[in-house]
Amino acid sequence: MQPTDLRVALFSGNYNYVRDGANQALNKLAGHLLDRGVTLRVYSPTTDTPAFAPTGDLVSVPALPVPGGRAEYKFAWHLPKTTREDLAAFKPNLVHVSAPEVLGHRAVSWARDRGIPTVASLHTRFETYPAYYGIGFVAPLMIKGLTRFYNRVDQVVTPGESMAELIRSWGVTTPVRIWSRGVDHARFTPARRDLEWRRSLGIGDDEFAIGFLGRLVLEKGLDIFADVCAALRDRGVPHRVLVIGDGPARDWFAERVPEAAFAGFQKGDDLGRAVASMDVLFNPSVTETFGNVTLEAMACGVPVVAARATGAVDLIQDGVNGYLVPPRDCEAYADAIARLVADPALHKAQGAAGHAKAQAYVWEAVNEKVIDTYLEVMARRGG
Repeated sequence: MQPTDLRVALFSGNYNYVRDGANQALNKLAGHLLDRGVTLRVYSPTTDTPAFAPTGDLVSVPALPVPGGRAEYKFAWHLPKTTREDLAAFKPNLVHVSAPEVLGHRAVSWARDRGIPTVASLHTRFETYPAYYGIGFVAPLMIKGLTRFYNRVDQVVTPGESMAELIRSWGVTTPVRIWSRGVDHARFTPARRDLEWRRSLGIGDDEFAIGFLGRLVLEKGLDIFADVCAALRDRGVPHRVLVIGDGPARDWFAERVPEAAFAGFQKGDDLGRAVASMDVLFNPSVTETFGNVTLEAMACGVPVVAARATGAVDLIQDGVNGYLVPPRDCEAYADAIARLVADPALHKAQGAAGHAKAQAYVWEAVNEKVIDTYLEVMARRGG
């Protein structure tokens, strides 16, 4: 079988209506599949105001706003007749699901009932979210549900070995392959650093800018970020904070980090400029499966201080291109950042090491691994 023989139905909970790392990866994958001659159709909830144009044919699946103050996200509660009819007409020979929600479950059931192979990609550690909203007691139930979901498919692909090890520890017995992530090296490069742009935000050339990059939501570890900045202030460590992104917790965050300059949402080459203009990326999130932002900072020659958690441990060599810190140890985070502030030679060496390591991550190569996985699954199933 060749890539041109593949007819893939790709299911996403958020393909393009709110921009995030997961759907950026899925759209990159879709583009590669189409370039290689794969026939592709994407099924996802949509909105009238998408964050960006979708790659490939996108079929809208009816959905409701997610409750609990997160109405920017949509929840597809079933696989409706119109979608099933569209699937039947499309006649996929492989179904790829990217989120373990109801739509993903129904898509897997639809495929299993028809003997169609299934692949699930893992993008987000949903089981970590409850702790940020005061309902951590539900996490074990979520893990049980996630384990069941991933054991219903023919193949799981994870962004790195740390996630593969984690889901195996849960009891997932489905074969696992790695689908890493790439970076646009023309966009994310040290050459994009722009002191004039920093000055426009009120950050001086000699000020050390601690960067945050991502949606401003609690599950990104904003509480830890704010506490670490407070610890640095208490120690008298000179710094500024450069926040790239926006989200519902912006005002909450701004109150707790008064030294922050908010650059807002950035995209394209402007995003590359913003990342390269940081002096360190501080990423205390434990919800990452890979950490696209970590790789983007590395490509820009920016050291990273991150939680010792999935994703980061696959990218950061502690003390070489950044620091890995126990997830909620604010004093240890502050120690790591203070070392970089105090030692310009160390800072330069770590940035250079990260830049060198990032060169191995290229989108075309990593996305070709997914096609290899599809063909392997089809061969196992006699496709």
